[in-house]
Amino acid sequence: MAGPSTAERGVRKPSTGPSAPPTRRAVRIPGGPRTLLIALAALALTGGILWALYGSSWFRVREVSASGTRVLTPQQVVDTARVPMGEPLVSVDTDEVEARLRARLPRIAGVDVSRSWPGGITLEVTERRPVLVLEQGARFVEVDEDGVRFATVDRAPGAVPRLRLEASGSPSLRRFGTDRLVAEAVRVRRELPPKTGTELRSLVVRSYDDITAELTRGRTVVWGSPEEGEQKARALIALMKAEPEARRYDVSAPTAPAAAGS
Repeated sequence: MAGPSTAERGVRKPSTGPSAPPTRRAVRIPGGPRTLLIALAALALTGGILWALYGSSWFRVREVSASGTRVLTPQQVVDTARVPMGEPLVSVDTDEVEARLRARLPRIAGVDVSRSWPGGITLEVTERRPVLVLEQGARFVEVDEDGVRFATVDRAPGAVPRLRLEASGSPSLRRFGTDRLVAEAVRVRRELPPKTGTELRSLVVRSYDDITAELTRGRTVVWGSPEEGEQKARALIALMKAEPEARRYDVSAPTAPAAAGS
């Protein structure tokens, strides 16, 4: 009689004994202890720097100085800047200091506010320079090369031509306004030939189209409007060369200049 088949008896697998524990792999920190030490040192250094800048007494504002002034005094600039003494130097808002100076001292055209380590703030000032002086009653308003009226003084600065606005009854005043007429006068002042500019005593603005330059020795130049300045300057140079003794030069129409008087 046949015994059980292989399938019925099954297949006995060889015993492998007790199961082996899983293999453990060591976890390594990138860079090892050296990297950790470097990171800790960097952190300590950063903390030390921050403490020195903000917490210590080493880098705090102890002195504020101003330079570059001509009419203003350094003390005026320092007082107006109102830099907080004793504050950390790094925390001083230099943009705010600059804005305060320009707003409260219109004579200042620009100022460079910088830190001077370990405890100073320096204010390098550029003042506006008048190119014309606007007569205003018994006082004088200084006007710079950008047409900005920046200061009113009791005495006109020497060697600066006067500006007389005589446009009160002119439609130009209503149409353009005082600021525009002052700016156009500055434009004419800039476009006069160099030699004529040094001889300029006053500019008279009666309207936008009626600007006259009064020179030394009683001579006048009828400039007309501020338009065609370069052509008018060239015409005036030629006219003065041809008629050096004339008392009145008219270049309001630069293609047809005229001279009169002697």
